[in-house]
Amino acid sequence: MKEPFQIIFVLLLGIFGFSQEHIKPIPGFDILKKYQNVRDFTISTSQDEIYFTIQNPSEERAVIAVIKKKKKRWSEPEMTTFSGNYRNIEPFLTQDGLRLYFASNRPIDDTTTKAKDYDIWYVERKDLKSKWSKPINVGAPVNSAKDEFYPCVTANRNLYFTSDAIKTFGKDDILVCKWDGKQYTEPENLGMNINSTGYEFNAFVSPNEEFIIYTCYGRPDGLGSGDLYISYKNNKGNWDEPKNLGEKINSKQMDYCPFYDATTQTLYFTSKRMIVIDKTFTNLKEFETEISSYENGFSRIYKYQVKL
Repeated sequence: MKEPFQIIFVLLLGIFGFSQEHIKPIPGFDILKKYQNVRDFTISTSQDEIYFTIQNPSEERAVIAVIKKKKKRWSEPEMTTFSGNYRNIEPFLTQDGLRLYFASNRPIDDTTTKAKDYDIWYVERKDLKSKWSKPINVGAPVNSAKDEFYPCVTANRNLYFTSDAIKTFGKDDILVCKWDGKQYTEPENLGMNINSTGYEFNAFVSPNEEFIIYTCYGRPDGLGSGDLYISYKNNKGNWDEPKNLGEKINSKQMDYCPFYDATTQTLYFTSKRMIVIDKTFTNLKEFETEISSYENGFSRIYKYQVKL
């Protein structure tokens, strides 16, 4: 993003602040509160479809669920038709709503039922009222014999994702496979301004590729675990040094899986933040209420409204 926009964003941070008071469970989506362990979030540009991941406490099993808005009311969550077997996570809905990308450890075909490494998959539909197709593996050069996670597709169809081994500087890195009009080119590492020898993962890239929000783990300016960082493209087309979004939005626990909705200017993200219980309880009901709070240490979805 151009320099003036960077300045505007910094001013927004200073004026409004990412305070804990402003970071709340998603209003209007109270149905998500009944799930103790959810993660990932993507919403349609028409604001009437939301996809997210529900997982068990140990995170070994996960399904992608959907809620739809009909007559200004949100439906009860339903499991997507392509979930139920294996671990399906990290949905990403394209701008036109006709493709939904996700990560899964499902086998490549029906010749085996054995789970494999994680690949990037997608389902597609002819129009917004049609049913989703069967899952389609994106294939090489995006997928490999190693793990690929957290797909994000920009307006020109460039595909950003997390890799844990291919062309990385050590641990997890953010890579991109560019669309040349016919096929994807070989994966490119985003470079040392974005990645390091540590862990960088779960990137949301704006449709015009002007900024990237992603998680960095254990950096010197971090708050104790994985924090959300933001980087802009400069006038030369290179990614600037990422900035930690600060202690007002990041917690001491894991903060990850960002998604920015430009339509409502809302940043959604997943957090394992928790409230440290430092009080005396007089009865069991009081204790149960405390440990059942939204900030319970499991994955939960939060939002903050900000213009980027």
